[in-house]
Amino acid sequence: MREYYDYLLIGHGLAGATLATVLRRRGHRVLVLDAAPVDTASTVAAGLLNPVAGKRLALGWRVAEFLPAAIRYYQSLEQELGGQFLHLLPVLKLFSSVADQNNAMARSADHPWQEFVEEVSAELPPLPGVRQDFGGMRIRGGGFVQVREMLAAQAEKGVAEGWLRRETFVPEQLVTNATDVCYADTVRAGRVIFCEGAAAVHNPWFSWLPLTPNQGEVLDVHCPGLTEDQVLNKGAYVVPLGNARFRVGATYRWPPFAAGTTVEARTELSQRFAEVTTLPFTVLQQWAGVRPAVRDRKPLLGTHPAEPFLSICNGFGSKGVLMAPLLAEHFADVLAGTTEMWAEVNIRRFQSFYSAAHPAAVISS
Repeated sequence: MREYYDYLLIGHGLAGATLATVLRRRGHRVLVLDAAPVDTASTVAAGLLNPVAGKRLALGWRVAEFLPAAIRYYQSLEQELGGQFLHLLPVLKLFSSVADQNNAMARSADHPWQEFVEEVSAELPPLPGVRQDFGGMRIRGGGFVQVREMLAAQAEKGVAEGWLRRETFVPEQLVTNATDVCYADTVRAGRVIFCEGAAAVHNPWFSWLPLTPNQGEVLDVHCPGLTEDQVLNKGAYVVPLGNARFRVGATYRWPPFAAGTTVEARTELSQRFAEVTTLPFTVLQQWAGVRPAVRDRKPLLGTHPAEPFLSICNGFGSKGVLMAPLLAEHFADVLAGTTEMWAEVNIRRFQSFYSAAHPAAVISS
């Protein structure tokens, strides 16, 4: 006999875990299937919350909405799970050249930075172990989330309470009908939502979406004496993990991927870290994961064009920690029929890709 759920979610990375939490808090019956893969982006992410990022030093898309929603969500999750995962720290963007200085100074005059940028200077106060020959800019309102630890705590709770099953999803066992969806011999669901991360390239219903996974590697290093009062950023992020340990990342590698970690990434990240600090350090561990990147750098949310009970929540890339909480709430509202999906994240923006791949398909309204 099949047990009924309002939502069957496939995947318990950051997107799936956040959406499951939001839907469950709204009183829905939710089941999550996840086989706990080891090479996902969520398992190695540094979890940065950075309002101002990129070479252009631009404010992140809708960051004034995303950031407070993210902080509220992670704080509420800490209370629910009894752990600390959110660390609110300034982000110190270190300049690499006089050109960087000039660019930041020029942009500070016309950017709406007032809420987030505390200081832009060619000469910053000395910090223990930090190279800052060209000054930098101090960004407030950010920090990082310990994603691996948070997801592990959520998964432990989910397995204990029965709403998370550690099993591999088998597409051939999913059958849609006129009113709902059946999976295997045990599950009926009102809707299935795929939150598979980079694995979505093999999804038989959503492989037409322009998801291009890229591999990232990070290092955990031991560097006694280096300041731990902020996140550092100079060609690489340096996130303090406590006890003189730091996470350094990340690389970007497009397919084809190497299997696991690489010597090249270890060398590259070690060189980048040496440009941040004057102190000796030891590499403790190296991690590799695959990000679900999208062509236009916006997530993929929405319902399948021809299968009204199949949806997707994916493609968060390197901004998942910042965007996932608010977009999970937004998607829940869309599913409840109380609002329209934001055009920027709606998979309908790639409707032509589906039409090209399925020229004879009948599109549902």
